Amino acid sequence: MSQHQLVSEPSTAATEDYPLQAVPTSARRSLISMAPILVGFTLYSGTLFAGGLVGPAFRFWPDLVTLIVVGNLILGGYAAALGYISAKTGLTTVLMARFSFGNIGSRWVDFILGFTQIGWYAWGSALMAQLLNQVVGLPESWNWLVILFFTFAFCVTAYIGYTAMDWLSRIAVPAMVILIGWSLSIALQDAGGFSGLQAIEPTGELTIGAAITIIVGTFVSGGTQATNWSRFAKSGKAAVVGTLLAFFLGNGLLIFSGAFCALVYGNEDIVLVMAQQGILTWGLLLFFLNMWTTQDNTIYAFSVAGANMFRTSKRTLFVLGGAAIALVLAWGGIYALLVPYLILLGTFIPPIGGVIMADFWLRWRSRFPDLYDPQPAFNWAGILAYIVASAIAFITGLISLGIVPINGIVAAFVIYALLVRVAPELTGTHARY
Repeated sequence: MSQHQLVSEPSTAATEDYPLQAVPTSARRSLISMAPILVGFTLYSGTLFAGGLVGPAFRFWPDLVTLIVVGNLILGGYAAALGYISAKTGLTTVLMARFSFGNIGSRWVDFILGFTQIGWYAWGSALMAQLLNQVVGLPESWNWLVILFFTFAFCVTAYIGYTAMDWLSRIAVPAMVILIGWSLSIALQDAGGFSGLQAIEPTGELTIGAAITIIVGTFVSGGTQATNWSRFAKSGKAAVVGTLLAFFLGNGLLIFSGAFCALVYGNEDIVLVMAQQGILTWGLLLFFLNMWTTQDNTIYAFSVAGANMFRTSKRTLFVLGGAAIALVLAWGGIYALLVPYLILLGTFIPPIGGVIMADFWLRWRSRFPDLYDPQPAFNWAGILAYIVASAIAFITGLISLGIVPINGIVAAFVIYALLVRVAPELTGTHARY
């Protein structure tokens, strides 16, 4: 990180959480501050549904548990690697993409990451209405109003910024973990203990590769943008630990919970399960907290991508604009598109991280240049590596060869590394090879 990047930023940049600058050392936060935000981000009800897709297709032990561990290790390792880079540089993924894809080319990264986050945000708003229909009998004719209210209510902490999200997560995350553990303990008793779980025969049909793609796909877009918060870490070690806690343990807990509830009750929605267990009020509290802590992170990520795309520090305007776009998507029925959406994310998002990691470690030797240095309009090595790696991930997904997210990450890393060696002129800049 250059000296220019570390100087104190104007107060307006600090208020907007430095969307176009490296986070200065004076604004760095501790692991205790950063980890709850990241864990709260991954404790998301949508992940329960992914667990529900995977759980019925495999025997509980060792098949299902192994898949969940492996899938979340892949996701956690990927997110932690990007988190380490962000802590070292103080940059978000979309700012790193300026080096890896070019000044104009990086706008594709802004678009695809921003769009996927808005999709999640819209899906979460629609989920709020669906759950209230089922649990408290709210008339479906009121859904438009429920979606409208929660779409804008959940973005309040994102609008305020890191500090508000920090305090919300410190309160919400411990409460959520306790409530989930309580429900799962009841579910284990209802299943008849471990032997009862083992006696449940798989009823779904899902390949191992597809299952891991779904597990990784639940939050691979979020993992790619976890740098929005890990850039505040005081050290690379703190970023790695905080990110692993979130994307291996946090996301893993929700995947496990959804799969577990699907096996025992035939329903992956832990709130409906808690209603069946006789603790509905606590279930509603859990649902509200996990939606809020993820939704504010999601719209925050969109705002950072939007600010970079339009090269403006007015991040808060994109919080409100993104919420408005999500409102239209939610009203339009995005709720029914979860499964193809997860597979799409697991295919086309990971190669972005693969290119960025290769660019940082191999091309720039673990030291990006000054963010304010002029960059070429397009880094064709990064763009070509992304396109080819995405095609490889998509094709291997069609023929069920390997694990799609890993295929995309490894292919992007290797292709970019080869291109900058054999055709360095494609990058458009001189680098330390």
